[in-house]
Amino acid sequence: MAKASRQTVRDLRRNSRRAVLQRLYFDGPRSRQALGPATGLSSGSISTIVAELAGEGLVEEAGTVDSDGGRPRTLLRVSPTCGYLVGVDVGETRVRVELFDLGLAELARWERPLARDGYDVVSVVRHISDGVADVVGRAGVPVELILGVGVGVPGIVDHGSPEGAVVHGQTIGWDAVPLEALLRASAVLPPEARFFIENGAKTLGQAEMWFGGGRGARDAVVVLFGSGVGACIVTGGTILKGAHSSAAEWGHITVHVRGRRCRCGSLGCLEAYAGAEALIQRWREAGAALPEDLDEEDAVTALLAAAHPEDSGSAPDPVARAVLEETAEYLGAGLSNLINLHNPERILLGGWAGLRLAPYILDSVRHHATAYALRHPAERVTIEPGRLGPDAVTVGAATLPLSDFFARGGRRNEPVGENEAVTDRPGRQVVAGATHQG
Repeated sequence: MAKASRQTVRDLRRNSRRAVLQRLYFDGPRSRQALGPATGLSSGSISTIVAELAGEGLVEEAGTVDSDGGRPRTLLRVSPTCGYLVGVDVGETRVRVELFDLGLAELARWERPLARDGYDVVSVVRHISDGVADVVGRAGVPVELILGVGVGVPGIVDHGSPEGAVVHGQTIGWDAVPLEALLRASAVLPPEARFFIENGAKTLGQAEMWFGGGRGARDAVVVLFGSGVGACIVTGGTILKGAHSSAAEWGHITVHVRGRRCRCGSLGCLEAYAGAEALIQRWREAGAALPEDLDEEDAVTALLAAAHPEDSGSAPDPVARAVLEETAEYLGAGLSNLINLHNPERILLGGWAGLRLAPYILDSVRHHATAYALRHPAERVTIEPGRLGPDAVTVGAATLPLSDFFARGGRRNEPVGENEAVTDRPGRQVVAGATHQG
């Protein structure tokens, strides 16, 4: 026998508003009539909620569409200027800050390179604070309309501390860094501003699942291939149907017992063989003469130019090609572990290095991934490049406050006086005077 859910009026209003906002955001513009079947809400609930959202400036008209024999129906959409989002990518080589409107149109961008020893916590916090202040100031956006700042970082993010998000970044020398508390202390935004801190692979994964190559997939893996490698694992749903995602320290699985020393300190990690830093190091060890101060992005460009020269009269460098092929095999072997463990239908290769290397190594990666994996899950999976480009971590970071915006039904502050539990029997709920059949 089903148990009645003791939801309050506040819960029901929030959930109903969230359903309408999400449908309009991801599938809009839509008419009021189309929103009912899409959300499961009655026409009375839709009318009440849409009126609320429009009155708050969250929803606006977006033209009309012909109906079957009746008057044209008004289309609705989420207003892109009802709030603004900041996305921050604390990458391996730079800090990038972008300001977006609610439709994720970029309004301003700021970035600074990181020195080789640039993971000094004070410096990173200063970069983030300076970047947020810069993009908000240049765009002239009212601070009170900033819905939050999302930050993608390397490492494991612990959300269980009373201080807020704490980052454990072993490869960058961060041990329990209270990053959220430090950002709040920087006072770049009002005290009530929300900060959302996540592993960079997870923010990349959320961006690709919401807007890129993962859209529509139930089970997927999104790989972040930058200086190192990481992965976001998505299981059991889509955006609107309860998908769960988690960041995996996949770069630190062991692929070679007693192998190369990884920057985390262990031996034989995947990241010691795949990832831009390891790729360039192995090319140097094989004899490549590269300036010591050459940055990783330029070094990867040089490697590709040597392995695949654009001049048809130049012979490919066999050493550079061998390093690339070895990287593809290790990456494919690493992906086979994810295929066997999680049975994804889709794997996307993203990150600045992954996207730059994909045209040259992806066929080989596919071959090795399926060769090392079990046959049945290997036959199910497709492996493709990510679709959102090298800035996808920043976009994904901005989706963190956007997700919170949806979860709160678009409200910055909950209204008073909506605490009464109103569910009277399983599956029947009253929302603003109208019945919602659950």
